[in-house]
Amino acid sequence: MPPILEVQNLVKKFGDITAVDGVSFDIQEGEIFSLLGPNGAGKTTTISMLSCLLEPTSGDAIVGGYSVTQNALEVKNIIGVVPQEIALYEELSARENLNFWGQMYGLGGGALKTRVTEVLEQIGLADRAKDRIKTYSGGMKRRVNIGVGLLHKPHLLYMDEPTVGIDPQSRRSILDSVKDLNKAGMTVLYTTHYMEEAEELSHRVGIIDQGKMIAIGTQKELTQLVGENETLRLHTGENVDLQPLLAALQELPEVIHVSTSENMVVLIVPEADDALPPALIKADRLGYKIRSVDIQEPNLEAVFLKLTGKALRD
Repeated sequence: MPPILEVQNLVKKFGDITAVDGVSFDIQEGEIFSLLGPNGAGKTTTISMLSCLLEPTSGDAIVGGYSVTQNALEVKNIIGVVPQEIALYEELSARENLNFWGQMYGLGGGALKTRVTEVLEQIGLADRAKDRIKTYSGGMKRRVNIGVGLLHKPHLLYMDEPTVGIDPQSRRSILDSVKDLNKAGMTVLYTTHYMEEAEELSHRVGIIDQGKMIAIGTQKELTQLVGENETLRLHTGENVDLQPLLAALQELPEVIHVSTSENMVVLIVPEADDALPPALIKADRLGYKIRSVDIQEPNLEAVFLKLTGKALRD
């Protein structure tokens, strides 16, 4: 079966800046595919081109057999889009917002009324349907934002950083909603800079950085790229210059890769038990106080560190 989405060497330039640089990947029907990368990696620009909102500088993408550069109307009928920014009218209720956007999709009459009621139930806001959006929490607004993207029953749903700026409980609700949608048959393209979201949700992950697709695969396939290594984190105090420690730890034969991020040093090592004692000795000799240590088995963070040379932090 051909993929529902096939991205073919997609490029987007803004003057001298290349925001997306030859990105290619595909998504199979029924899959959750995550684009994982830091802010500014090109995720939103990629989504904008796949949504027919931005014209690619070069390359193309085929959605359900239709080209984003040649068949924009057909593509828009297949996809649903949940943008990073909240696209709702604050003075209107959730039901009124959904009615408005449903009409923009060409729905109307009894079919629209029924579909809005179904979506309100789906996003868990039927009991707040008449309340104005301005009275909603950030997480509730995000759920209505998702509801808008579901109104016309798309075959493929784009979700661009849907949990940014919300509380942990609301994030949990949205992640559960994504999994429920997928269980019901929805194919999802999900962008995030949260490592744990990609690990929890994704059938496959595409690691993107500086506009380039660095690697694609299942979590197991990606972790194999960096070998059977572990992640060792040494937590220091705040406002500490970690560069001398970074330089010292890079000299250890037990260390494959080392970087700094938010009051910690992150080491990729074959065996944490072997690397920890010499790392602590180095830190002590340089006058660093290590407040805590944690060890993590191979995961996407190890992959990202290995492939990009930097940590991806929340």
